[in-house]
Amino acid sequence: MKIAIIGGDGTGPEVAAEGVKVLKSIAKIEGFADQLDLTELDWGGDRYLKTGEALPADGLDQLRQFDAILLGAVGHPDVAPGILERKLLLDLRFGLDQYINLRPVKLFPGVETPLKDKGPDDIDFVVVRENTEDLYCGAGGFMHKGTPNEVATQTAIYTRKGCERCIRYAFEYTQKRNNPKGKKLTLVAKTNVLTTGHDLWWRTFNEVAADYPDVEIDYNHVDACCMWIVKNPEFYDVIVTTNMFGDIITDLSGIIQGGMGVAAGGNINPEPGGVSMFEPMGGSAPKYTGTGKINPIATINAVSMMLEQLGQSAAAERVMSAIMYVTDTKMKSQSAGKMGYTTSEIGDLVLDALA
Repeated sequence: MKIAIIGGDGTGPEVAAEGVKVLKSIAKIEGFADQLDLTELDWGGDRYLKTGEALPADGLDQLRQFDAILLGAVGHPDVAPGILERKLLLDLRFGLDQYINLRPVKLFPGVETPLKDKGPDDIDFVVVRENTEDLYCGAGGFMHKGTPNEVATQTAIYTRKGCERCIRYAFEYTQKRNNPKGKKLTLVAKTNVLTTGHDLWWRTFNEVAADYPDVEIDYNHVDACCMWIVKNPEFYDVIVTTNMFGDIITDLSGIIQGGMGVAAGGNINPEPGGVSMFEPMGGSAPKYTGTGKINPIATINAVSMMLEQLGQSAAAERVMSAIMYVTDTKMKSQSAGKMGYTTSEIGDLVLDALA
């Protein structure tokens, strides 16, 4: 079980360290410690400033030798915005064909949500976001840049293959999730305005649905979905959507589940031998570096997701139970500096709960 650890920038290495601490502990408890092979990689802003490389020339080949990647956070105050995000994160997602972004949206016990009268039973759904197409492909450019006649274009690209494999994954995930309230998959797009690319999504969704008669299907325009997520999150089981809309929906969803301190996600290549990457949804928060104020729960949540993907379901469930015990009975808040404990102390509380 070879796992690459990319701590990254700012507080990323600190939260990654707590994730690793929990990973080593659960491996001992569940009896697979001898299978665990961890390698730390110093990829991030500091390396970029020294070498000019965000991702080493052989970086993708290196990562293909691993079974999974645990990422802390990327974002350095001395590196212009967009460089590390595109040259490291997007290049990893595209290069390793991590075509699924998986975002569980679950309100843990004891965690506050800004939604009035909503609790853990109401906020428990999953967003499946296509992860390698759409506006993120980088198609487009500038003409007459910096002049009054400047033209900028950025083109969204969708393929039948890209749509179908994401939609099929979402149907199978919905079946596996087997929500006791009913298996339901909602396509989120904008077919009334984006009448070519999103028509492809719509047609593919309905064609693939014929193979999954036990799954109820639904459709939302993206603007309606954003309203319903806030008003009635309990309506949702699994959402499948495009890369751009998924980016927006998952940030909104992260807030209703208690903030970026708890939200985690996976960039998944579900194919045999595929390498997936798991991470907290929060940024590198450089102002908190070294203060012990940042919340590691999201990273530990990402560890649980990684264990599930690696076939260690019992370990994943045990880590998740420990997280929920700590949020419910120990922590004062999920906000940085208001948790009632330091970053490493939160990790220790999870270890105690595991034991």
